[in-house]
Parts: sequence; structure tokens; C-alpha cells
Amino acid sequence: MPPPVDENFRMLAEAVSAWFDYYEVEPHEQTYDALSTAALSLFDQGHRNLDDLSTMLIGTYVARWAVLVNAPSSDGVH
Repeated sequence: MPPPVDENFRMLAEAVSAWFDYYEVEPHEQTYDALSTAALSLFDQGHRNLDDLSTMLIGTYVARWAVLVNAPSSDGVH
């Protein structure tokens, strides 16, 4: 039986928090949104545990600028 939906959302949030902790970056709404979308995509691709999700986010999005490179706002990379 798969874990309840609430546990999956908590795991996704913890993976995103692990990214902020690893890179010692203060949480920022735009960054959090981008990482949450990425974490959900990774989850849908089969990365279904906290360690795997955290490792994939940390390895794929290296520091805050990597998350914001394609950001639509003008303050994405400065």
C-alpha cells in the first residue's frame, strides 16, 4: 500500500528544505516554487524516498542561481 498523500507532500517539502540547508541558502519563494516543481517531477519519475529526492535536487540544482536561470522575472540572476 503506498504512503498517504500527506506523507508524500511532507517528503517533497523535506527534500526541498534539504536543498536549502545543503547550500546554506535562505528560503526564497521563487526558489522554493522552482525546487518544489522539480521535486514533484523527480517524484513522478520514480524517485520515491527522501534521500533520493534530496540527492537529486542537490546534484541537479547547484546553488540558487541554477534554479533561477530560466526564471521569468528580471531579478532571476544578478
